[in-house]
Amino acid sequence: MSIQGLFGTTEELLGKTLDLRARRHALISGNLANVETPGYTPSDLSFESELKGALAKGKSGSSAITNPRHIPLKGGGGRLALEQVQGTVVEAKDGNGGPDGNGVEMEAEMSKMAENQIMYNASIQLLSRKFDMMKTAIKGTI
Repeated sequence: MSIQGLFGTTEELLGKTLDLRARRHALISGNLANVETPGYTPSDLSFESELKGALAKGKSGSSAITNPRHIPLKGGGGRLALEQVQGTVVEAKDGNGGPDGNGVEMEAEMSKMAENQIMYNASIQLLSRKFDMMKTAIKGTI
C-alpha cells in the first residue's frame, strides 16, 4: 500500500480546502492593503461549487461496477478531480467604486476575512481529529 492510499477523500478534501482558503486569505489581504489605492478593483476566490462538482465527479467516476455484489472502489476518480480544483478569481463589479474608483469596502472585506478564517480553523480542527483517530488506531490505545 502506498502512502497516497493511506488517506481517504475526507483528508484530501480538507487539505485542498486549506490550500484554497489560504489563497482566498491572500486575495482578501491584498484588497485590504489596497483600500486607499485609486482605481483598485478588489478580487475574491470562488471555489465551493468547484469542490462540490469534483466530489460528485469522483463518486460517479471512480470505477464501473459490473455486478451488484461487487464492492465499489473509491479514491481514483475523486483524487484526480480534487487535484484539478484551483478556484476562480472573481473581480468585484465596478458599480461600488468610490470617488477615486477604488472598489474596496473595508467592512465587507474584514467580514469575508473573518468568515474565511473561521472556516480555515474548522478545517484544521477536523483534519487534526482525523489524524488523532489514525494515531489512536496505529497505537491501539484509547
